Amino acid sequence: MRKFIRKTLVIADFEIRKLLHDPTEILLRAVQPALWLLIFGQVMARTQMLSKGNYLDFMSPGILAQSVLFVSIFYGIAIIWERDLGLTHKFLATPTPRTALVLGKAISAGIRCIPLMIIIYLLAALLSVHILWNPLNIIGVIFLLFLGAILFSTFSLIIACLVKTRERFMGIGQIMTMPLFFASNAIYPIALMPKWLQIISHFNPLTYMIDGMRLLMIGTPSGFSLLTDFIVLIISSTVFVLIGGVMYKRVII
Repeated sequence: MRKFIRKTLVIADFEIRKLLHDPTEILLRAVQPALWLLIFGQVMARTQMLSKGNYLDFMSPGILAQSVLFVSIFYGIAIIWERDLGLTHKFLATPTPRTALVLGKAISAGIRCIPLMIIIYLLAALLSVHILWNPLNIIGVIFLLFLGAILFSTFSLIIACLVKTRERFMGIGQIMTMPLFFASNAIYPIALMPKWLQIISHFNPLTYMIDGMRLLMIGTPSGFSLLTDFIVLIISSTVFVLIGGVMYKRVII
């Protein structure tokens, strides 16, 4: 287990070094959530969409989760790039367990999301969102962020192993992100959805991620319970990492 953890962290460190060589990626990634909060959120707040509470308060955790989703879901394209550059063959030639390779890359996706979380917290504070600054709450949000990043980046990796080309992956990535986002409680409560969409949202892991973040960030009572949110994400992430470990070698086949 100690060797597995060490090898996982080595892979994560390898991935993070890429980000250090191009830190402008973080600023570019921050543009989309900033637009959602500064434009969409401000406009919708004026419509009094929620009868109780501030809409920006409600929306901020959803935009953080959306940012994690959008960063992670396109992570699989890096696997295709690595295959084309010959790096995947080198990874597979090492004695590193396949699950350690997958988990290390997934953890690095979570680390990439931390600067986005800081930016969204600061933007939300400037917009007078009632953020809970309790350190334990922030740690809980970070934990949910990592679970979400691991889940969606590993799902992305599995898709990349199946489609094998950048063009197909980009198309499928676009198809996946919008349904996941709009079939969640990111920008409207589940109660406002039609019955069929409510059923789908209960099978959407993004819903549970947002539910937990909403409780920890702004104190809104959890619709499922915080324990349920964590259990769903932990089980889903574990299953996807195990599947990703099995599928990883198929990217070169």
